[in-house]
Amino acid sequence: MDRRAERTERADAQRNREAVLAAADALFAASSSPHSVSMDDIAAAAGVGKGTLFRRFGDRAGLIAAVIASRLEPLRQRVQEVQEATGSAPRQRVLDLLDTSLTFKIENRNLMAAAEDAGLSSPYRAQHYGWWHETLRAALDRVPGVHDPDFTAHALLAALRADLVAHLIDEGKMSPEDLRSSLAAHVDNVLGGSSHPDRT
Repeated sequence: MDRRAERTERADAQRNREAVLAAADALFAASSSPHSVSMDDIAAAAGVGKGTLFRRFGDRAGLIAAVIASRLEPLRQRVQEVQEATGSAPRQRVLDLLDTSLTFKIENRNLMAAAEDAGLSSPYRAQHYGWWHETLRAALDRVPGVHDPDFTAHALLAALRADLVAHLIDEGKMSPEDLRSSLAAHVDNVLGGSSHPDRT
């Protein structure tokens, strides 16, 4: 194969990958249940053969993981901005990080629920969970009175499981604003009173 043909093949493969990710993202966002989106649906929406999906992503779980990774990329930038915010007290940074995570879960609850449902091993082994936990743990480490930042980060993230978020909004009819407010109150309860000065 000459270089021109190889470049064309790589470009086609990249376009197919982007089309598949975009189609899967749109279908999960529009679905009433993550169970209702099949690999056949995604292949048809992307205009590729079903075999292409399995060759590129391995299985349904691999495809969902790739979609999540693509959605998380811009979020990482926003989280970095929260971490670098000047004049933001450590407690507020913790709340901002959790609020950012919750907002992402609300907006992508079908996709995240599909990830949990697809058997992507334990959710605690997922790459994005490890990143969230370490980011939150580092923020908690600067909050006075937090005995065990590592465990506290796990406990706070447990309140943001995708299946819980989907249940509260879709079945419990809780508004996103009320859910965010309840999370803020929960964080305040977990961290205790804010009378101690924040660490610098």
